[in-house]
Amino acid sequence: MDLTVITYVVYLVVSIGLTVWVARTLSSNGRIFLADVMKGDEKLAGAVNHLLVVGFYLVNFGFVALYLNRDETVTSTRGVFEALSTKLGVVLLVLGVLHLGNVWVLGRIRRRGRMEREQVPPVDPQAWAPPAAPAGA
Repeated sequence: MDLTVITYVVYLVVSIGLTVWVARTLSSNGRIFLADVMKGDEKLAGAVNHLLVVGFYLVNFGFVALYLNRDETVTSTRGVFEALSTKLGVVLLVLGVLHLGNVWVLGRIRRRGRMEREQVPPVDPQAWAPPAAPAGA
């Protein structure tokens, strides 16, 4: 078999495996974070989590497919490792950047939600609260 084809096969297997592993890890650990962002609404958190995972798969598998093409043929074992290290390194960087982007956006949403919850007055704006009794009385 041609070394270029072997490089493609190994690249696809490792890239797909890494993408699935990262997506599952983010999904299982992100569910708790999303529940907090969604103010405890577990159904909404689960739905958003699922949509994020589907989007993550689509973007990463699309990138892996587009990045599969290699202009030159691989003629040696060293070439196989060099091509794989370049391709897999770029895939790992893209996975990391997407992950950090998701965490940053969700963190901002979470921070905004917490600020809104903290700004709720203890009494409705139209309600009346009696004055507190003096401490010495």
